Amino acid sequence: MTSLQQTAPNTLRLAAADSMRFGIIALIAFLTLVDLFAAQAILPSLVAKFAVSRATMGFAVNASTFGMAIAGIVVALFGRNIDRRNGIWISLAALAIPTTLLSMTDDITIFALLRVAQGLCMSTAFTLTVAYLAEHFSPAQATGALAAYVTGNVASNFFGRIMSAAVADTFGLSTNFLTFAALNIAGAVLVWATLKKTERMMTTGGSMDEMRGWTTHFRDRQLRHSFAIGFLILFVFIGTFTYVNFQLTAQPIGLSPMALGLVYFVFLPSMITTPLAGRVARRFGPKAGIALTLALAIAGLAALLSTSLAIVLTGMALVAVGTFLAQAIATGHVGRTAKQDKAAASGIYLASYYAGGLVGSFVLGQVFDRVGWTACVAVLVTALIGAMALARALAVPAN
Repeated sequence: MTSLQQTAPNTLRLAAADSMRFGIIALIAFLTLVDLFAAQAILPSLVAKFAVSRATMGFAVNASTFGMAIAGIVVALFGRNIDRRNGIWISLAALAIPTTLLSMTDDITIFALLRVAQGLCMSTAFTLTVAYLAEHFSPAQATGALAAYVTGNVASNFFGRIMSAAVADTFGLSTNFLTFAALNIAGAVLVWATLKKTERMMTTGGSMDEMRGWTTHFRDRQLRHSFAIGFLILFVFIGTFTYVNFQLTAQPIGLSPMALGLVYFVFLPSMITTPLAGRVARRFGPKAGIALTLALAIAGLAALLSTSLAIVLTGMALVAVGTFLAQAIATGHVGRTAKQDKAAASGIYLASYYAGGLVGSFVLGQVFDRVGWTACVAVLVTALIGAMALARALAVPAN
């Protein structure tokens, strides 16, 4: 047998092995973040159960983003000695505790605190998994692994909402949360069974060196603008997909809770387009890439003012595609721009990103209850224009 004949089967076996590993990575990503936005699909039912305003319930549901922001900072600062595999599976197992307790509470304050606890667990698992991928794959494989992880995250947005709406509509809210607790345990088992045990996250100086690295990131204009862009992107995403639910269930559209879950098929295009973010960034650069993708999202927001279900669904799909692409481009730009302690730079970006989600849920809730949906859309468009203006400072990093 010639060397060429031997090489071809080996290449196919390696490709198949990579596909299997990437599939597992995508599934881990799905199970890590499936709780994050699933509750948005049952907001009208939660408002009825807790007898609170739409703004209060929207803020409570999205309180998980506060936990995500805090854990992102803590893990980036102090997680260097954490074994990746143990940290990930323990975080996912712990996630099942607040998820289970959500099925038992009738108090809105406790509900919000449990959502914060969920965010802490999800963000810890998320950050450690990204570190694991960077450390256990070659640079060429890491690109595919991260794309698989992002795709799994997008899938969690899509399937999590549909599953939540279907289970809650058929079996009730308590069963819904218990179902997601079972998924948390499944994620922990999958990580324990498939990931290898690891050692230190990275070797650097002491805590003073770490803090100096953080201040360096804030002195970098491009990084500051990237952090702010991340804040505004999730501000818009959370604000849109939290409060559009009330428009969809109100007249003249008047969707049922089950039909509201099916609406989230609008995330399907994002599962296809998000992995293309690297190509968009390479072709247009971060400045034009973010501007173009956010312009797409602005067109989608304008469509949300329609009373036609088809036009609104198209608008939701455009907002999802545009914001997911822009977020992926901004995330990649942070990693390429940071000159030192890239983990800390990513941690700051993650914290800023999720803080934007929390602020968005609060601000848009107040606007929605006091002024209405049209005013909400105006605020969202203004936020994206601000992000596009910030992107003007971004340049392709020198090699």
